[in-house]
Amino acid sequence: MTDYNRISVEQVSGALGAEIGGVNVADELDEETIGEIRRALLEHLVIFFRDQELSVDRHKAFTRRFGEIFIHPNFQLGQDDKEMVYLLRQPGDTSVAGEKWHADTTMMETPPMGAILYALEVPAYGGDTIFANQYLAYETLSEGMKDMLDGLNAVHSDIRVAGPQSDVNSKRTSKVRDDANWRPTVHTHAIVKVHPETGRKHLFINPVYTMHIDGMTEAESAPILEFLYAHQRRPEFTCRFAWKQGSIAFWDNRCSMHLAVHDNHDSVRHMQRTQIAGSRN
Repeated sequence: MTDYNRISVEQVSGALGAEIGGVNVADELDEETIGEIRRALLEHLVIFFRDQELSVDRHKAFTRRFGEIFIHPNFQLGQDDKEMVYLLRQPGDTSVAGEKWHADTTMMETPPMGAILYALEVPAYGGDTIFANQYLAYETLSEGMKDMLDGLNAVHSDIRVAGPQSDVNSKRTSKVRDDANWRPTVHTHAIVKVHPETGRKHLFINPVYTMHIDGMTEAESAPILEFLYAHQRRPEFTCRFAWKQGSIAFWDNRCSMHLAVHDNHDSVRHMQRTQIAGSRN
């Protein structure tokens, strides 16, 4: 475990997750503090902050301390600010963004390395986010399965979550592109990746964006992928975060998955999110 001098770090589960204290992320933080926050992220995969007051400008400024801001292609609906995504759930929505297990935007050639999600308004109960450790998902596989997966690639696409064929906009307030000019983004990634900062192997597939194993049909891929999807989200690999107004979750998108729990259908849940550009590995 890492020693911290500028922040406090309290682990929230055995698998991943830690609550960070002693810091106001809206401040102009020094390099030592930013370095400790990055180390906490690498150690715990997702870190949480409570009782923050984060304007749009300060949210972006904090994000840029960790990399360039990633522009999400499917949330570009003509707004002036392309760097901030708002995720709004209103009463009457039958679906919410992120309600299935996923890592973010993995159909990109270079998926984002992380995301910073800030709670503007949350329900009195429900609407939690669950995270899953993909280092553990890989490390607990049998040696035979590891040998089979190493070297295999999977095809990722956003065809299930954007575009006119997805029909997501009829079910929820948070809209995505579904115009006639939309085209799917498709790229291939290794099923087992090596984290560029920690050097640890992790699974990099998810049931939202992964379509099939490269070189196999969807039918041939399905038994392998369905086994892995169930394995990835085993309870002992997870932590659960209960939101309050002013809370922040900052996750490493390379080695974790998450989902938004859709269990309060009568309340507003309003979040603002930035994503951090990643590197090809």
